[in-house]
Amino acid sequence: MLLKGKTALITGCLKGIGRSAMELFAKEGCNVWACGQHEDPAFEEATRVLAQESGVTVTPLYFDLTDPEQIKAAMKRVVSAKQRLDILLNVAGLTRDSLFHMTTMESMKSVFEVNFFSQMLITQYVTKLMVRQKSGSVIFVSSFTAMDGNVGQVSYSASKAALIGATKTLAAEMAEHNIRVNAVAPGVIKTDMTAVIPPDAFQALCARIPMGRVGLPSEVGGVMLFLASDLSSYVTGQVVRIDGGMG
Repeated sequence: MLLKGKTALITGCLKGIGRSAMELFAKEGCNVWACGQHEDPAFEEATRVLAQESGVTVTPLYFDLTDPEQIKAAMKRVVSAKQRLDILLNVAGLTRDSLFHMTTMESMKSVFEVNFFSQMLITQYVTKLMVRQKSGSVIFVSSFTAMDGNVGQVSYSASKAALIGATKTLAAEMAEHNIRVNAVAPGVIKTDMTAVIPPDAFQALCARIPMGRVGLPSEVGGVMLFLASDLSSYVTGQVVRIDGGMG
């Protein structure tokens, strides 16, 4: 087991990449703080079963990423548990697509609030714990759009590009504390987010993929598992594209 005895905090666990990462990490022996935006009885049951089958603890933790006070309360709960926190996966994200001239500043700020500012706040809390224990791995989920751009996604691509800048800077700042900071940049992944892309636009995106298919959340999770584990103990400040060759 690559993560046996470690503990991770993962955002966006209700579905998609976050859900897949939660399941994969637990099966690799990792205890998980499984974060979601709202309570969900089916999710509660799923985490209970996952914990039982994997022999770890999987603790649901709910908070709204647009509410700093809720984030603060959730992080206080994590601190009060008085346990190591080895891994932070900032997975949760939001997109509100529109062409640039149709994009309001209110909409753009709401995307940045979830995709960037909330993740910076969570990372501040978590890395303070990691500094005390002199170790940790932080992983951000950026996007291929941060580097390539994509029509109709100026807010999303800009917010994901901000994460890349933060990754590079935090990696340099945190290295002396033995905290590694990396990012993954998924391409077209089979999630609820890509399911709402108009068919013509989706086909145009898929046509750019040399491997000829969309990716799966589990394939993103596998790369994050590598970055979270000791297999990548000398890897920091990197952005790993997971895009079937688009880049």
